[in-house]
Amino acid sequence: MSNHLKRLRAPDSWHIAKKTNTFVAKTVPGPHNANAMPVAVWLRDHMGFARNMKEVKQILNQNDLVINGRVCRDPRMGIGIFDIISLPKIEKHYRILRDKKGRHKTIAIDAESARTRLAKVRNKTIVPGGKIQLNLRYGANILADNTYKPGDSIVISLMPEDRFTIIDHFPFAVGNMAMITGGKHSGRIARITRIEKIAGSVQNRVLLADEQEGTTFDTVETYIYMVGRETPALAQWGIEE
Repeated sequence: MSNHLKRLRAPDSWHIAKKTNTFVAKTVPGPHNANAMPVAVWLRDHMGFARNMKEVKQILNQNDLVINGRVCRDPRMGIGIFDIISLPKIEKHYRILRDKKGRHKTIAIDAESARTRLAKVRNKTIVPGGKIQLNLRYGANILADNTYKPGDSIVISLMPEDRFTIIDHFPFAVGNMAMITGGKHSGRIARITRIEKIAGSVQNRVLLADEQEGTTFDTVETYIYMVGRETPALAQWGIEE
């Protein structure tokens, strides 16, 4: 299997120039899906920290890049929404979000904000010993109590001394704030007004109210990412435009 793909076929969410070169690095299987942006693309094409793949590998081989609290050394590892990227030597920290066109957007944050990460609970299972395991959207699994449900979001610590400690919890419920991560409403933050459960294989529909624009819309449950309770939490988890 090839390690590259043609730039013309790269996902639009990467938002890279399509005709500068023929090929671009391809994302390896990992914490996100195939639309996740490779670390090499982020370092070179988005941020300008490297001019070519050789310089990308030099940065990674020196352990200069930390993703979600762990050193990254694979230039093709995928990064996705709400990932925390740090470059400790230059004291730079970033959060990956989605803009209203569904493209990856890098937001500079401070060191304190880089200590935690927002994560969606994809599923939960019972592991040996009867403990509850939360399966998170970005690939991590953590042990917790039965308070949390699929569709909820949790804020977890990324610091080595208390890694994966749950700091906050945003339930998937009417009245709480959600960010849309796909479809024509991608990037919008709105309040959930109704959840329509649909029998069968069809996805549940979620109705939301955008209080800034004074409009309402609906989307499928898969695109819902909880980002707050009564308050929007735009400054921390969303993009203010």
